[in-house]
Amino acid sequence: MTPADPVPQTDPAARPTGAPAPAGRLRAGTRPPAVLLVPAAVAAAFALLPLGYLVVRSLERGPAFARDVILDERTAQLLGRSLALAAVVVAACLLLGISLAWLTVRTDLPGARAWSVLVTLPLAVPSYVAAFAWLSAFPGIEGFTGAAVALTLVSFPYVYLPVTAALRGTDPAQEEVSRSLGHGPLGTFRRVTLPQLRPAATGGAVLVALYVLSDFGAVSLMRYDTFTRGIYTSYRASFDRTPAAALSVVLVVMTIALVAAEARTRGRAGHARTGTGTARPAVPAQLGPWRAAALAWCAAVTAVAVLTPLATLGYWLAVGNSATWDPGRLLDTAGTTLGVAAGGAALTTLLALPVGVIAARHRGRTAALLEQSAYAGHALPGITVALSLVFFAVRYAEPVYQELPLLVCAYAVLFLPVAVAGTRAAVLQSPPVLEDVARSLGRSPLRVLREVTVPLAAPGVAAGAALTFVVCMKELPATLLLRPTGMDTLATRLWTETGTGSFAAAAPYAAALILLAAIPSYLLGRHRT
Repeated sequence: MTPADPVPQTDPAARPTGAPAPAGRLRAGTRPPAVLLVPAAVAAAFALLPLGYLVVRSLERGPAFARDVILDERTAQLLGRSLALAAVVVAACLLLGISLAWLTVRTDLPGARAWSVLVTLPLAVPSYVAAFAWLSAFPGIEGFTGAAVALTLVSFPYVYLPVTAALRGTDPAQEEVSRSLGHGPLGTFRRVTLPQLRPAATGGAVLVALYVLSDFGAVSLMRYDTFTRGIYTSYRASFDRTPAAALSVVLVVMTIALVAAEARTRGRAGHARTGTGTARPAVPAQLGPWRAAALAWCAAVTAVAVLTPLATLGYWLAVGNSATWDPGRLLDTAGTTLGVAAGGAALTTLLALPVGVIAARHRGRTAALLEQSAYAGHALPGITVALSLVFFAVRYAEPVYQELPLLVCAYAVLFLPVAVAGTRAAVLQSPPVLEDVARSLGRSPLRVLREVTVPLAAPGVAAGAALTFVVCMKELPATLLLRPTGMDTLATRLWTETGTGSFAAAAPYAAALILLAAIPSYLLGRHRT
């Protein structure tokens, strides 16, 4: 067996008692060590804090009132509209993400390295900026179509990035064996490549679905009613927060259902190999006469996802004049944005590390509960998370009320799944046999985590942190409610100017936001190449 060969999946019953689990398998039924379990439980409790607020709020007027809100015809309409939008966006993102990943990694596509960077740049475009750009270019696109287009074009990198990592991490020998047995490129892709991509693709699809369900900016600008817009309207229409809290509980249930479905489709087997440094690169598939079509596909996606919002911003920048530019305020706002996003990414990654390791290495109710709890806050609208943290701070932590730490905590609750998904994927790609060897040599669980697991997964964890940094920079609703008095980020300044119709004044902040977010997006693209 060569180092690049996949590790065989042996029957655990055939192992001697006390022997380590074979590489590539989850440790079914084993209890995670305390060094992971305790911080993971803290992270899960942190993520579930908004849910506790929602339960308290939704039951303030009794279970019967909450039940009436949930079973109302309007709630059913919002549910159908939200699920329809999520389904269309997920399907489109899977098509875009998998096709672009395969073209840039497994074929002889000209300029594959450059294309792999370009297709990650939509991560730098906030959904509300994309919606504004498309509305400016095509005023009649509002509604379901406009929301689906805007959300798809900013979300497909969530599928592209993990699928690209999976394609680079899997052993091409299995595909070569398939071709040697007479299967063509399409048959090999369907029978061999696609099953290996399923965990990465489904994980990315869940992130896309959660992003769509929790989006507020794009659906508001496109005037398409979903749960988030319905919750926002309910908050603004009355001082009674009970109906909005009950609607938010439905979103949490939908989130748990999505995560549970993803865990079922992920499968039990891993795809780690015993050595990453000696694997042969895959032989690129020859596109032949399809090369022009592949280039046109990549160019079209890049044009509509990146060039359209940039061209719109360029127009408004050209229309503006010196009265719309305040370089000092712009630089100060940009610095504040970078600092807040860095703090949010650091806290989120720290909380995600133990949850991601447990999700990758252990199977059982505890591991499943911790992972699903980490996803609870991601489908909640930012306004709901913000109000829950205000409720908690006013009652139990008044010194942090309207202070920067509370905003950083909101980012951690909202984007913990982004960091967990990156950490889990990175740990799955590292061979667990090395951890087993370290434990057999007497290393404690803490030393194994510090000296083996984290160093091996560090590049993937860093990529997840960079992705978390990008989404923290673009967050809008929670930032609007929780920012300290007098503090502005690029997102809040952009929203303020857009809300007053000052599109030329908003353009510099939008351009600065895209430029700053493009830097980590570019580094993410280079990391995958």
